Amino acid sequence: MTRAVCPGSYDPVTNGHLDIIGRAAKLFDEVVVAVLINKNKKTLFTVEERTDMLAEVTAQWPNVRIDSWHGLLVDYCREHDIKAIVKGLRAVSDYDYELQMAQMNHQLSGVDTLFMPTNPIYSYLASSLVKDVATYGGDVSTLLPQTIERRLMQRLEERR
Repeated sequence: MTRAVCPGSYDPVTNGHLDIIGRAAKLFDEVVVAVLINKNKKTLFTVEERTDMLAEVTAQWPNVRIDSWHGLLVDYCREHDIKAIVKGLRAVSDYDYELQMAQMNHQLSGVDTLFMPTNPIYSYLASSLVKDVATYGGDVSTLLPQTIERRLMQRLEERR
């Protein structure tokens, strides 16, 4: 069985994330979407909320499962016999950072990273940007699944 992991914070999951996850699901027997826990990063949604949202919007792919992890991604890969990390690249600036990470991960564990260019319609899309736009009343309805947009708007309203 071929397994890959799509790691990220997914705060919240966007249509760009789903594009990468769905394309990876066509290439691997199993894709684990791993919500990475970074205690230093301020998130809008809890880990449990993010994993629930991901489970909801990835249900269309039976070979995708959701998990979370605190620590080195390569340790997660070792523990779960995962040989590949799939990362979406939006721009050259993503590549500069992700290449260093991929080389470090390979050096530490032998796990390979596959870079998947993001669909051009999502090339500008980032969770942080979506949150900023929504915070100031901008329309993010085309950037997120409808259920995620509702949860985002509800959370922002709770925080006002």
